[in-house]
Amino acid sequence: MSETLTRPEWLKTKAPKGVRHDNVRELLKKYHLNTVCDEACCPNRGECFNLDIATFMILGRQCTRNCQFCAVSKENPEPVDKDEPMNVAKGVKELGLEYVVITSVTRDDLSDGGASHFAQTIKAIKKLNPGTKVEVLIPDLEGDLDDLKTIVDAKPDVIGHNVETIPSLYSDIRPMASYKRSVKVIEAVKKLDSRIISKTGIMVGVGETEEQVNRLFDDLVKVGCELITIGQYLAPTKQHYPIKEYITPEQFKRYKETAESKGFLYAASSPLTRSSHLAIESYLAATAKKTVKNK
Repeated sequence: MSETLTRPEWLKTKAPKGVRHDNVRELLKKYHLNTVCDEACCPNRGECFNLDIATFMILGRQCTRNCQFCAVSKENPEPVDKDEPMNVAKGVKELGLEYVVITSVTRDDLSDGGASHFAQTIKAIKKLNPGTKVEVLIPDLEGDLDDLKTIVDAKPDVIGHNVETIPSLYSDIRPMASYKRSVKVIEAVKKLDSRIISKTGIMVGVGETEEQVNRLFDDLVKVGCELITIGQYLAPTKQHYPIKEYITPEQFKRYKETAESKGFLYAASSPLTRSSHLAIESYLAATAKKTVKNK
């Protein structure tokens, strides 16, 4: 199967428009900010922008990895913008966000993979918006746990790192990444600070089987991962890795039930689910369950 197939009705979304959408656009322009919503061609960006929500993408627009599923540009990386952490914090304040997700391109060209910039951004948000919860979706930092500790020490509320797919598909889809390394990053988050909620995400419809996905759930629960997002892969262009299958809403429901039965505090699972889409819902569900467990 490929993207040339007719897209199912459940994957069709409305084009982004409206006054609130335009206001978010103006704010991004004002503070020279990027969003993963745009750069990764997220199908939910119209919905989120109309809710005054955006997922900020720091460290530029150019990625140093060659993942075959991703729409983010892969040209020469830009210089790091020292004003970006405060500009993100100002954007969060103007949007009145109670919960914000910060992600980035992968910057293997930087000595710390961008960890210090993540930390500065988290601290700036917390200083200017003391009531705002911060989730970061980070690259693997080439497995450097000292760099991960830099981010952990800035005390975000959630740290996410996406494994993206099953191990056997890494050579085709994520040739510069390692499944084992990604799982170790997630495991290290809990070891460095057990109070931080750990999170990951996968895409389906790339050639995996249900059994393989269930084994992936086991791997992640074993290392203490608490939240997971599961969404349909949509190839950005014909040059990207092809869609192998459109997964039905019923199958997504089964994945959610299985993931939570295996030990995840919460699984967001639907065709249009993405890592940061309505992320506050996952956070609130997880914290509620943790509160009950601790009583």
